[in-house]
This record gives sequence, structure tokens and C-alpha cells, in this order.
Amino acid sequence: MADREEDPQRLKKIAAAAYDYENDPRWADYWSNILIPPHMASRSDVREHFKRKFYQRYIDPELVVEAMSMGSSSSSSSSAASEQPRARNSGSATRTSGASATSGPTPTPAPTSMRWDRQTIQFSVNAWVFVVAVLAIFPIIPQNLSNRAYRLSFMGTACSSLYSLYSLYGKPRAWNLQAVQVWFQSVIATKDFLYFIYCLMFVTSHLYLKFALIPILCRAVEHVAKFLRRNFTRSSLYRKYLEEPCVWVESNATTLSILSSHTEIGLGFLLILSLLSWQRNIIQTFMYWQLLKLMYHAPVTASYHQSVWSKIGRTINPLVHRYAPFLNTPISAIQRWWFR
Repeated sequence: MADREEDPQRLKKIAAAAYDYENDPRWADYWSNILIPPHMASRSDVREHFKRKFYQRYIDPELVVEAMSMGSSSSSSSSAASEQPRARNSGSATRTSGASATSGPTPTPAPTSMRWDRQTIQFSVNAWVFVVAVLAIFPIIPQNLSNRAYRLSFMGTACSSLYSLYSLYGKPRAWNLQAVQVWFQSVIATKDFLYFIYCLMFVTSHLYLKFALIPILCRAVEHVAKFLRRNFTRSSLYRKYLEEPCVWVESNATTLSILSSHTEIGLGFLLILSLLSWQRNIIQTFMYWQLLKLMYHAPVTASYHQSVWSKIGRTINPLVHRYAPFLNTPISAIQRWWFR
């Protein structure tokens, strides 16, 4: 009887192990939102555990995921089980030494983990970015203030992305070419790195394309809504005014990603048109199209960008074949570069 009950779970575990996680864009988003120390994220057993958790959440809820096995050291296992960094151990050591030094009761510090601090910082920065970006877009704001808010929006998002990269991946193990290259390869396909480069493109540009703030706003809204949903559910103010917008944002995350991908690709064509004006910047346009190429191939954005480009191809290709067949050769050369 026990064999019959265990056999379905064994098959489910085999199916979970064989699932193609790398080609599922949800896995990249899920893994990038797991806040664990970099030394734990590099362990294969930790990654496999969260793959099974992902499979249970999105594919097969009936899969039973066992607790993570104990590691070689107690500090590593405790941090992996709680998904919190080692700062918690130092806090408990402080409380122990304080209790032994004084006979009277000592006030215990708030159980604020490094993960909570990281989320709070990200919430504060992204809420500020949202407010500043709205000021930049609002039409009645004076031009000088609007332009300053425009740049501050990109600077805030760049700082938020850079802080997230440092929190999740740390810094290179050594400051030599090989170590930096290994670290760079681990972060180049992440959404935070893509947004960091995206912001650098526009914060240093003389063009004020308010259209470019749409992906920034979408990112800020997602972070703010996720934080409010996790930490303010008991607040009457949240339940009265903010719960419905936050639920809508979380349930329409895919729609926001699609909107961002349309905007990012549209900006590429706007930069090409800007080459005809006195504000042209050939280097920025070339670098931005390199970023679009990276977004096309990166797992976290590939599905959205490939969908948009397929729609563009279905619209443009028949017109080119019918009215401008001489463009087939340059388009083929561009496609070879794009898919390389």
C-alpha cells in the first residue's frame, strides 16, 4: 500500500527533474526573486530545491517538496532553510552576550533580518522613483522640473538595480579579469542588469524621451505592489485604498511586461529616427540596439521580446516582399547579426 502511495510522488519528482526550467521565463523571474546569500545560490542542491518548489507552485501543486537537507555547516543550513543571510546569527549572539552580562531583563532587538532590510530599501527607492516619474510625465509640470525628474527616475532605478545585483550576487571574488568575467557572465542575463544598462542609456542622453519612462514605471509599480501585499495586509488604509490596485498589478504582471517590451522596441526605432535630427547620437543608438539584442536572447525577457518581433515580422515581411524586394539582402544581413 505504501509503495502505491509513494510511486506517484516518485513519478512527479522525475517529471520535476526533467522539466525544462531554462526555457520557462517564469523560472528566471522566480529565481531572481529568491533572496538568499550568493554562497548559497551557487550550490546545486539549493538550486534544485527551489526548482522543485517552482514546479510545485506553477506546474503540479500535488508534488510534495521535502525540507532542504542539512548542509556541511550549521550556519549554512540555517541560512538556507530560512532564506536569510548570516546576519541573523550575529544578532542572536549579541542577544546571548547581552543577557549573560546583565542580570536584569534586556530588551531584545527587533527580529529584522537582512532580507527585510533589503526589501524595505527596494520599496523606498521604487516608491520614490514612481513619484518622480509621474512628475516627469505630468504635463503641467514646468519643463526644467520635468527634465530633472526625468533624469532622477533613471538614476533611482539604476541605483535600485545595482543594489539588487550586489545583494543577490555580491561582488567578484577577486579584481582580476577572470574573476570579473565569471561574475559578469552570472549577472548579464538578469533583469536587474538589463534595467541598469537601460537606465544608463537614457540618464546620459540629451534626448528627453518621456516614452522611455514606461518600463521604469512598470518596474516600480510591481516592486511597490509586491511589498505592500506582503507587509501591509493588516492596515486598514491599505485594505481601503490600495488593496485592489495592488491585486490588479500582481495579477497583470505579464501585461506590464508585454507593455514594457513594446515600449523598449519602439524606443529603438525612435532612436533611429532621431539620427535625422540635430540631437542624434549614433553611439547611443548602436548601444541601445545591442541592449535590445541582449533582451531578445535573455531568458527573463526573451518570450516577450520575441513575441513582439514576430508580430513586426508578420506585418513588415509581406510588404517588403511585395513593394521593396531590394531590401531583402540588407534585412537578411541584419537578421544574421541579430541571431548570432
